[in-house]
Amino acid sequence: MMRALKIGLLVVVALVVISLLTLRVTGLEPQYIDPRSEAFAENGRSSSPGLWLTGEVVRESVPNWDWVNDVNDPIRGNTIMLETRTSYGIPHSVMINLTARGDKLYIGGSEQDSRLQKEFPDSKAWWANIERDPRVRMKIDGKIYEMTVALIADRAEVAQLIGRDPVTKVMAADGKEQITGVRHYWRVYQRNIPEYGDGSH
Repeated sequence: MMRALKIGLLVVVALVVISLLTLRVTGLEPQYIDPRSEAFAENGRSSSPGLWLTGEVVRESVPNWDWVNDVNDPIRGNTIMLETRTSYGIPHSVMINLTARGDKLYIGGSEQDSRLQKEFPDSKAWWANIERDPRVRMKIDGKIYEMTVALIADRAEVAQLIGRDPVTKVMAADGKEQITGVRHYWRVYQRNIPEYGDGSH
């Protein structure tokens, strides 16, 4: 009986390992849900996450990011995929939006409803992941970009970036202001890119 249990356990472990190795090679991208749809609101204003992203890794420096504003996938529009690092070693990837301003690139997200009851960054898994480990991978227009992110802690800077206050408020029935939404942004930097070429010259 004990021998059969051990064999069964080994088979299960082997299947899990094989499945993860397969997904590591083939990838498992996050599901896209149109942010304007009812399904998106019903899903807690997020799409179903994925695991590894696959694609050609870009090794060249990008001096100007404005082109990402023109990316228009027939299904996903201007959203891109972001792969974050979890504490347990299996990536967590999501669909997000990018903001480009010349040589500067930003990612952002908002929290509303029940997410406001949690402390930042714990209201979203990918936020918690990038605050713990800022190394990420992005899939933009079919290619992978290895990046590092840094939170913009100054809300005035975020307001200047998005053209409005990142904190949305309404007047409640009792006459007090109530926060209904908060937007957070991170500056994105390329990594694994030689600053002065590859050293061959």
